[in-house]
Amino acid sequence: MSIVRRAKVTRTTNETDIAVSVDLDGTGQGRIATGIGFFDHMLDQVARHGLMDLDIAAKGDLHIDMHHTVEDVGITLGQAVSQALGERRGIRRYASCDLPMDEALSRVAVDVSGRPFLVWRVQFPSEKIGAMDTELFREFFQAFSQHAKITLHVENVYGENSHHIAESCFKGAARALRSAFEIDPRTADVVPSTKGTLSV
Repeated sequence: MSIVRRAKVTRTTNETDIAVSVDLDGTGQGRIATGIGFFDHMLDQVARHGLMDLDIAAKGDLHIDMHHTVEDVGITLGQAVSQALGERRGIRRYASCDLPMDEALSRVAVDVSGRPFLVWRVQFPSEKIGAMDTELFREFFQAFSQHAKITLHVENVYGENSHHIAESCFKGAARALRSAFEIDPRTADVVPSTKGTLSV
């Protein structure tokens, strides 16, 4: 019997109202609407290159700034991913990806460990991409890693164009997560940890 690895999570605060659904074994379909154009574009890359189906609808206090919306999408998406992974039985757990985009190269490594941690070594030449503050990318990945309960290392090795740097980080993360989330047929019924659990 195949395991259904899907989840739906909603999160409502005084600052944001967010609904996320995720299917880890999807076909890469993304329906993303956060009110932040470039952020939508990056999240669509996660769906497409992570081969997960994502529905994300977010309404936030964008009249103040984008921080709350970006961070809270990371929180909610992380919670949905964690729920969809369940016991994390059979997953490959570890993966990494070196992702080039034109002159930029970014490296992403992931451990679906149950222990949240982010290492972020990315600098952007510009403070904004479109209307979005580039400092918010770290806030997204921080919130996502904490609530997905994964260890995530993201490093831009080199690059000159902020758009390319950001996109290589998101695509690299998508590819690494896709590989780490995959079920290994040789250990499909086993939690890949000597502790016997990855959910606490």
